[in-house]
Amino acid sequence: MTKKTTTDNKASTASGRKRMGPGEAILNAALAIAEQCELDRVLLFVDGLEEMPELKVLRRREDDRLILVTRADESYEWACELSEHVVRVPPVQLTRIGQIKMAVMLSFSQRYLRPGDRFVSVTGSDQGCLDTLMMMEVGKEYELFHSVDQPPLTEHIRRAVFERVLNLALELAAEGREGKPVGALFVLGDATAVLENSRQTIMNPFHGYQEEQCSILDDQITETVKEFSSIDGAFVIKGNGTICSAGTMLLPKVISEDLPQGLGARHVAAAAITAATKSIAVTISESTGTVRIWRQGRLITEIDKAKTSHHTGSVKHME
Repeated sequence: MTKKTTTDNKASTASGRKRMGPGEAILNAALAIAEQCELDRVLLFVDGLEEMPELKVLRRREDDRLILVTRADESYEWACELSEHVVRVPPVQLTRIGQIKMAVMLSFSQRYLRPGDRFVSVTGSDQGCLDTLMMMEVGKEYELFHSVDQPPLTEHIRRAVFERVLNLALELAAEGREGKPVGALFVLGDATAVLENSRQTIMNPFHGYQEEQCSILDDQITETVKEFSSIDGAFVIKGNGTICSAGTMLLPKVISEDLPQGLGARHVAAAAITAATKSIAVTISESTGTVRIWRQGRLITEIDKAKTSHHTGSVKHME
């Protein structure tokens, strides 16, 4: 076995070609696929890849197909130097498919991706090891995007608000509260219409405050939202980020008929309220930790969290 390895190394040296690792090979393959198949975008998860030699080719700013996806502060800073299209996902454990879905949702929110775009994504483990390459078309993959024929996600909701709520939902799904799983429902958009189709189940903890004191974009308020996440009912949030209420029971008169089987009352309410009002709903399943996004009475996409291994104390990604 040793003799064969030595022979291989000599052959590699003789040919003048340096042996590359699997991550570099996957990245080269993705760039080649994008070029040869004339794809619209390349989604690349870059955390931990600062030293990869092949990233030098990405410094060509004229290649606007590249979307860099990052979670860490350090990676975000240098990613912005490499590309004008950078999305930042929350630092929570997700499956490989979950990582891609999250990146696609944020890219779609920032209008880096459009309906019908074809792209190749390259992702891997949290340690910066690239090991997964997938080529997709927005709208063709059932699990990735259900409803590209709908209006842009942020037409009446600030992009920063949508992204903050989505990140918050993923954090709650991954962490829970006090060691317990959390189920929650956030409704964003036309808060006046939503509240007309609802009633309070408890005293509204956000009543009586100035709008600037109840912004979901305020880091202190997001911690308050996490504390109230165990309360039954929905958070109702204006398109500008102002939280109007918590513990709100949704009572829409329009019932969505396009609902996947096996989902509970929280998801039924999310589908119904988005069918009856100009709003987007984000739900967290208490039983599975799956985050789902709803629009116009339909499920847009769902993002599964990674399952943990209690035997090794580490997180294993289950595809």
